[in-house]
Amino acid sequence: MPSMPEAGTTRMGGGEPLVIGLISDTHGLLRADVHRALTGVSLILHAGDVCGDEILMELDLIAPTVAVFGNCDPHDEPRLVRQVERVERGVRIHVSHGHELGVPTVSGLLATYDADVIVYGHTHRPLIARAGDRLVVNPGAAGPRRFDIAPSVARLTITPDGQADVELVELAY
Repeated sequence: MPSMPEAGTTRMGGGEPLVIGLISDTHGLLRADVHRALTGVSLILHAGDVCGDEILMELDLIAPTVAVFGNCDPHDEPRLVRQVERVERGVRIHVSHGHELGVPTVSGLLATYDADVIVYGHTHRPLIARAGDRLVVNPGAAGPRRFDIAPSVARLTITPDGQADVELVELAY
């Protein structure tokens, strides 16, 4: 009998890369461009400040979506959790908004969370940082434009042998 996937994992064919959409800080606005940017992903991880269940329902049309609370989200939103810990193809992924650290920094995130890939939001500033074999990713803000920064999302690719890489995708504004 085939084995069941572990909780918090996504089962895919062995030779195909697993592509996960990363999004944050939608603040109640889902740009039409997000559909294009996340086409073909198997899962979407939202790093908080969703600001509306309709955002999650729309993202679910692209791929199953898991989301965490941000500092602007109501704490009674049933689909949001404080943090997400997943293992995909042996890669440990942590998702939280980042506001729990005050002003999140790469060094602070690496010291706080024991994961291979750490995804956060809050600052609205897209960032990819490597520290040895570990990745810290802020996909940027996908919602209303703030701080004169172009809106963006990210695509995390995990190869069949467990190598992780990420790319930022700028959205139209």
